[in-house]
Amino acid sequence: MTAVSAPAGTATEARLIEIVFPDHTNHLGTLFGGQALAWMDKAAFVVATRYARRTVVTARSEQVDFRQPVRQGQLVELVARIVATGRSSMQVEVDLIAEDPLSGDARLCTRGRFTMIALDAHGTPTAVVPLAAPAP
Repeated sequence: MTAVSAPAGTATEARLIEIVFPDHTNHLGTLFGGQALAWMDKAAFVVATRYARRTVVTARSEQVDFRQPVRQGQLVELVARIVATGRSSMQVEVDLIAEDPLSGDARLCTRGRFTMIALDAHGTPTAVVPLAAPAP
């Protein structure tokens, strides 16, 4: 079996699936905001690591909009996309989509943006491949 890995700069989207268990919820049976942020940060980390093929860290989370509650028992799909790059930074937009596992009804519940920084072996910010313009 041959191992295949994508080169740096080619993986611009990652998807993760979680399920909301009772220990992820508040007294109303809805997902804790902090848990949602942790899952979103994890998705941002995965896509940024795959994009940069480097160690990455979160530098900033910003503009997180909690639009609708996520209920216990629902599936959560996190879709993380690299939307811009700087010299060593990557802007990652993350959508948190809740799905009823029985009906399949899904809705966007939370959207946020994270800034991830690529690091070299010494923990110093290092360059990332510029994000290619979308094909026409």
